[in-house]
Amino acid sequence: MDWTVGELAAVAGVSVRTLHHYDEIGLLRPDGRSRAGYRHYGEAQLERLQQIRWYRELGFPLEEIATLLDEPLDAVAHLRRQHRLLTERLARTAEMVAAVEKALEAQQMGISLSPQERFEVFGDADPEQYADEVRQRWGETDAYQESQRRTRGYDKAQWQEIQAAQADLVARLAAALASGEPADGPVATALAEEHRAQISRWFYDCSSEIHRGLAEMYVSDPRFTAHYEERAPGLAQYLHDAIVANAR
Repeated sequence: MDWTVGELAAVAGVSVRTLHHYDEIGLLRPDGRSRAGYRHYGEAQLERLQQIRWYRELGFPLEEIATLLDEPLDAVAHLRRQHRLLTERLARTAEMVAAVEKALEAQQMGISLSPQERFEVFGDADPEQYADEVRQRWGETDAYQESQRRTRGYDKAQWQEIQAAQADLVARLAAALASGEPADGPVATALAEEHRAQISRWFYDCSSEIHRGLAEMYVSDPRFTAHYEERAPGLAQYLHDAIVANAR
């Protein structure tokens, strides 16, 4: 095959000006010229142009591409190198996509912290793990909307305060369970009321009716049950019973 500069530009999807520039800097010389002085390109130039475009896509400057293409490598070797570089880029891109998705979920949940701050507050726990499920189940409720509005403005210090308060309350609930305090007794019901008050303070107005609904979820949803059982065996049921007694 033999192409004019315009024909090669159309085949390769580049501009004529680009091909002129490549010729001027010695990156892609024509195969020859017609008697009228017009550039002509052959199969070897088309193959080299393909390599140039792939390296450009990988972010290499033209000077470095010229050096790479002038190495004593055949087309297969260049393709293998480009395949490796593209695979590495794909992996980095996948990591970036995952990071953006996490950031998007955080914004949708109202957790506007930097990655370092999120780690310092939540550690290995993922606060957006069930974000989609939460939106599907409660996204239309006033409580969900209020929680979104409040938490959207919380900073690192406020989230740390919430985490500390919740951890302290769970520790005192576990201590009450261990000491034999009845779930419907004054100590346990006072802790249950504090639990409700924390939700109302930080997230949404938690009525006794809503609180009872949460209590049922703590024992019916294995994920919530496991959260409390990890702190102390029987704690999920104990908190449930204390909430129900307090609401009653």
